[in-house]
Amino acid sequence: MRSPLQILLIFSISLAYCEEERPRLILEGEESQVVVDLAGGSIAAFRIGQNGLNPLTWDSLPADESATSETQLKPRSMGHFLCLDRWGPATEAELAHGMGWHGEASRVLWSVVSQPKKAGDWIESEMGAELPLAGLSVSRSLRLNDSESVFVASESVRNERHLGRIYNIVQHPTIGPPFLDEGVIVDCNGTRGFMQESPLPDPEHPEVAWPTALNKAGVEIDMRRLSDDDSPAVVSYIVEGEYGWITASSPSKGLLIGYLWKASEYPWIDMWRNVRDGKPHARGLEFGTTGLHQPGPVLVEKGKIFDRKLFRFIDADETQTFSYACFLAEIPGDFSGVDELEYDGMGITMRERGAKGRVVKVNTGTLFD
Repeated sequence: MRSPLQILLIFSISLAYCEEERPRLILEGEESQVVVDLAGGSIAAFRIGQNGLNPLTWDSLPADESATSETQLKPRSMGHFLCLDRWGPATEAELAHGMGWHGEASRVLWSVVSQPKKAGDWIESEMGAELPLAGLSVSRSLRLNDSESVFVASESVRNERHLGRIYNIVQHPTIGPPFLDEGVIVDCNGTRGFMQESPLPDPEHPEVAWPTALNKAGVEIDMRRLSDDDSPAVVSYIVEGEYGWITASSPSKGLLIGYLWKASEYPWIDMWRNVRDGKPHARGLEFGTTGLHQPGPVLVEKGKIFDRKLFRFIDADETQTFSYACFLAEIPGDFSGVDELEYDGMGITMRERGAKGRVVKVNTGTLFD
């Protein structure tokens, strides 16, 4: 077990940063490691041990950008990033004032509010960011279990202005190679869904049901896997249970990454799929407060889909808090995906799909208040 002095030294070194290196915050337990990129607030890595495989390798930086260029050091989205105050595009008027795709949270520098410290079975830290265009601030409490590969993030959004407004918050975990390949299996407990490519004003027609969707030719596809000829790009599903969950299993790598959250906070699951050069390049395992990838006026006009709201309202000076848990688990090389996931307040139990029905458990302890 590391001493408090050793832990402080690790985190002090992790925050050191020069012109060729992005600012990072590293939470490191006995079992796993979480890396936060402070230039955008993304969770850029989550791995078992210091050198384990990181599923969250996706990076929005264009492939032709130099690793030492000014662009490379600017805030940007990578790995698991936060969409706030919106999911998707701004209006033309908002664009003219500098608002970008998915809001400001991944386009600003985040500051460390409290250095990582040991608190019981957890290593805890706090960070936050100001979103000047949106008039919001966000604070994140991050807790990494010291002996299990699980972390919990709690994010509080505050309206810093004197008038209420609508907004959305969507978590955008994005897996990439080498974890992501043709053999990766994605599972979740989404139910009714629709393709974002379906025309407005009623994109929920035709309706689909997880794990299926329709491609542009109207042919049914299996959303659990991604191949070079699969489409559409984004499909959204509602969550109808107490908790929402999503997992990505890589049997060839022997690793599973998963997320768990309260459906009352995040009622939507949004699946983004991207192929490059004929191979899976990115899969967004997204979940949040909206399922419609449109600017504010469209969300207000539509209101709800499948009786689920498409935006939230936050009053003047109000703070709203959202939480989720992320976990890693080792799986056998012939694992066929997750059929069921249960959380009992102390741990997560996953049952394998198919005749084998093997059980994978993660001892999480209490995740949510």
